[in-house]
Amino acid sequence: MLMLAMMVLVLIAPVKSALADDVPLRVAVQGFVKPEGNELTVLLRVPMDALGEIVFPVRGTPGSLIFSEADVALETAARVYILSSLEFYEDGRRLEENQLRRVRVSLPSDRSFNTYEQALANVMSPRLDDSVDLYWRQGMVDVLVTYPIQSAESRFSVDPRLAGLGVETNTVMRFVLPDGAERPFSYVGNPGLVYLDPSWIQASIRFIVMGFDHILEGTDHLLFLLCLVIPLRSVKALVPVITSFTIAHSITLIASVFGVVPSVLWFPPMIETLIALSIVYMAFENIIGFKQQNRWLVTFGFGLIHGFGFSFLLTESMQFAGAHLVTALLSFNVGVELGQLLVLVLVVPLLALVFRHLVAEKMGIIILSALVAHSAWHWMAERWNTLMTYDIRMPALNSDFYMGLAQWGVLLMVAGGVLWVMQGLFARFFVVDLPAQAEKSAH
Repeated sequence: MLMLAMMVLVLIAPVKSALADDVPLRVAVQGFVKPEGNELTVLLRVPMDALGEIVFPVRGTPGSLIFSEADVALETAARVYILSSLEFYEDGRRLEENQLRRVRVSLPSDRSFNTYEQALANVMSPRLDDSVDLYWRQGMVDVLVTYPIQSAESRFSVDPRLAGLGVETNTVMRFVLPDGAERPFSYVGNPGLVYLDPSWIQASIRFIVMGFDHILEGTDHLLFLLCLVIPLRSVKALVPVITSFTIAHSITLIASVFGVVPSVLWFPPMIETLIALSIVYMAFENIIGFKQQNRWLVTFGFGLIHGFGFSFLLTESMQFAGAHLVTALLSFNVGVELGQLLVLVLVVPLLALVFRHLVAEKMGIIILSALVAHSAWHWMAERWNTLMTYDIRMPALNSDFYMGLAQWGVLLMVAGGVLWVMQGLFARFFVVDLPAQAEKSAH
């Protein structure tokens, strides 16, 4: 009956002014999730500004909250806006039952959500006194809800759909493990199903899919692959080039995840500019027919740059790997390679048909490469302009600089060692003049 009464309250609540119903531009949600015994405890803090369709009891102008009369409205807001948008799972089984233990309004200056213990103590403390003058839209709603579970050692996941609270909803959710350690998650909008303590299989699947999607959605990476494939369509010619690109981007991708990336703001736009430059270079090389027997060497160098580009996505997503960082890293690489393989399987036969029935091969290589170069040139110009807006300075010669220099030295040594090994392998198994092989395939 109480639930029915609350739903009726929402339906018959008077419509407020258009300003009151506006969706806020940015909403910051904080939360803790902790399994303990046979209960999963969830603590959430949501700005009241995101609950604009609920009518709260207020006094005066512009509208100070009457705390002693706000319990029903607060519980309604918690159920309609928050609990209905959260689904928790234990070992893949949805937790259907929940109990709303407490809803409390806090001042915007309150910092109790810094730790789980402080947040829990704050939400369980007495409500604010009516003498406190707080405009209702500036308040923070703290919610305590529990779910019955089988064991605190189970694997838990959550499907949060809180994006509708604002135009942009930023959520920081911290999972408190049974040993007291915290695993933070930070995301924008609805991230889909999030495994709070994923198994290695769950982490692998998520990152394989992520890598596969990333290579198919990354237009610049696809165009670089196209530049490699256009003049070289035989397996013997493609294997060294694609292998060198794969190994190279794997080196810098792994290095980036483990911190070998400058923290300066201009580094990402510089890498994006160099990626566009790599496409322009490879396209012009196709056009002029540059006779380079060891084209895989150039591809290896550009692969190192593309690896940094992959890392910008992966670094932000490693929070979803749980304790399986290496597994997630390798799985992401597997996904990228599967995406590249799909592109090759589709593009190579298509190019063969085009060059056989529509246009002569030499002319087709020039036309396709010119189109790719045209697009990449515009990207390079735009990204260069963006890069030039940053204040690029010589770094300070301190301990951090020398530590970073040592890390880059190790990275270059690893890359050099891999090059030496690849040189021997390719010389033994793939002794072939790649441009000559391309010309041979035309006849």
